[in-house]
Amino acid sequence: MKTLKHKIQTNARDEMQNITHLVEQAISQWGMNDGFVNVFVPHTTAGVTINENADPDVVHDMLKAFDVAVPHSQSFYRHDEGNSAAHVKSTMTGPSLTVPVIKGKMTLGVWQGIYFCEFDGPRTRELIISASM
Repeated sequence: MKTLKHKIQTNARDEMQNITHLVEQAISQWGMNDGFVNVFVPHTTAGVTINENADPDVVHDMLKAFDVAVPHSQSFYRHDEGNSAAHVKSTMTGPSLTVPVIKGKMTLGVWQGIYFCEFDGPRTRELIISASM
């Protein structure tokens, strides 16, 4: 198993950063041919997801939809740190994802990219990329 850690600097409370290139770089660095690559976020107010990477409006729309579904300021939250919405959004996206790798390339669809999702920024975050080959 191979593993790399990356620091991700976020700039806003809610944002999504395309990190596909970081995963591709790891696969290339390892000389990986076939197997699985996993992306993991060891945080409870951030996550990862796969979605369209061609139109930046998709990221905008997703962040807006998250805010409508899980608003930051609600009186029913009991967690008193002010980031309850971030915890819920993190659970919605999830802390990890796995992508098959065939002949050195991730099997993402034509329009797909991997996104780091920040829900309680700005912060410096950690991203762990690992592979089974």
